[in-house]
Amino acid sequence: MLRRPVLPAVLLCTLLAAPAARAGLFDDAEARQQVIDLKKHTEEKLDTQAKGQLELATQIMGLREELARLRGQLETLTYENEQAKKRQQDLYLDLDGRLRKLEPAAPGAAAAPGGEGAGAAPGGAARSADPVAESKAYESALNLFKAGKYKEAASAFENFVAEHPNSDMAPNAQFWLGNSWYAQHQCKQAIDAQLVVTTRWPDSVRAPDAMIAIANCQRDWGNVAAAKRTLGNIVEKYPNSQAAAQAKQRLGK
Repeated sequence: MLRRPVLPAVLLCTLLAAPAARAGLFDDAEARQQVIDLKKHTEEKLDTQAKGQLELATQIMGLREELARLRGQLETLTYENEQAKKRQQDLYLDLDGRLRKLEPAAPGAAAAPGGEGAGAAPGGAARSADPVAESKAYESALNLFKAGKYKEAASAFENFVAEHPNSDMAPNAQFWLGNSWYAQHQCKQAIDAQLVVTTRWPDSVRAPDAMIAIANCQRDWGNVAAAKRTLGNIVEKYPNSQAAAQAKQRLGK
């Protein structure tokens, strides 16, 4: 008779445990949904990052291709510029040889008309006592330039002008001194040397060529306005020279 209350007690415990079980089931479902949402969000984030990385890689590849293209263009322009410089130097060298053949031989030991002593030039200017040695010195300096030994050529031309300031070849030597500096990418020294040609020997056939060289240096410095002014001065001062024709072409006239 005393065991009867057991069943109601068990039933009461079951009824009390049911809500807790339902709460447990609800918590598990919510947690699973949160996991699913988190996984979905993570996948979307990773997918976005992957797309961004792919776009960045594509942009980098495009920039590399553009850089390679520009580098190729720069190399082509550099080569063409060097070839143009070489052609211009060859032209000057050829002109130099032609002019020297047309120039009269420097007076030697013979006395000049009017009772002037040996080695004297018209107007009283001192001339080289040894024209053969003078010619050899000039040829030696010019050969250094032709061989691409520009530093040695600059020194040789500078020495020639110092030792033979009144020589017929002095303007040429000064001009090639400027070109020797230009070949070494020393534009300041090149301009200084060419200005000597234009101021000391303004009537020399080298004067307009020296101005072209000055314009080249100004262009290389990025001073386009100064280069245009120099080219304009060539056309104005030496309208019938080859340098003037070249200046007109560069000015678009």
